[in-house]
Amino acid sequence: MEKATLNDKAFGLVCDSRSQLGESPVWSEAEQVLYFVDIRGPSINRFDPATGELQRFMQSEEIGCIGLVRGGGFVAGLRSGIWRLDREGRPIAKLADNPEGIEFSRFNDGRVGPDGRFYAGTVDESRQNKAKLYRYDRDGLVPLINGLMTSNGLAFSPDGKTLYHVDSPVSKVTARDFDRTNGTVSGERVVIDIPDNPAARPDGASIDVEGCYWVAIFGASVVRRFSPEGKLMAEYPVPVKCPTMPAFGGPDMRTLFVTTAGSRRPPEEMAQFPTSGSLFAMRAPVAGVPAPLFDEDI
Repeated sequence: MEKATLNDKAFGLVCDSRSQLGESPVWSEAEQVLYFVDIRGPSINRFDPATGELQRFMQSEEIGCIGLVRGGGFVAGLRSGIWRLDREGRPIAKLADNPEGIEFSRFNDGRVGPDGRFYAGTVDESRQNKAKLYRYDRDGLVPLINGLMTSNGLAFSPDGKTLYHVDSPVSKVTARDFDRTNGTVSGERVVIDIPDNPAARPDGASIDVEGCYWVAIFGASVVRRFSPEGKLMAEYPVPVKCPTMPAFGGPDMRTLFVTTAGSRRPPEEMAQFPTSGSLFAMRAPVAGVPAPLFDEDI
């Protein structure tokens, strides 16, 4: 498709990717491209905004999240565990098993932290609040937050001292003090209390250079920007019902992309929002924080 002109008030279509469940967008500064996953495709996707080209690297199982690795390739959370993948998504090594098993659990939301470690949470498909947020490094997987249904909304403040997180069904964004030396968290507090609505839940998130928290509201057709203190600053419409996760990119880090849920949505929803599952973007008022790279030596 033709290169899109970005709006600064609302999201517009930039890639007709039609993912079943688009997620985990991450901008590569080195390549000037956006990577994102289709959880149920399953695939890792590479989108070049300069050319409009989309490449898909198919996976053998559901893939929830990815991080970029220093030197190339990916660290990824799949149903079965944490994997090291090459530049085209081919497996190099399994780094850790999913400690919750694979029958009712898979890795969901995740990203590389400011310390170079990989942080990824699970979703409990048995709905018994057994999901967790984990840290992965050379010592293996370590649980940081327990008792979750759907680990989501993971983001870090620009100074790397605060970790944000949400258990989607609870709809409360929490903040914790983050120690980047050893990758631990402490001091949980609720910073954003989103009105309870089973049809509209907070999903993936990103942070801008002013420390504001951008979160996709799954089911509400919007991405919201909150101040570090939890005040709603702005709301930006997305032309589908279920946006999933925003991510900053572009040469000046002021392009805000958002992935969306698609072809497995109800037929009536797909009829109303035919581009569901595609990739959208807008011109953000401020720049985002560049994505850290995974350090295999930590």
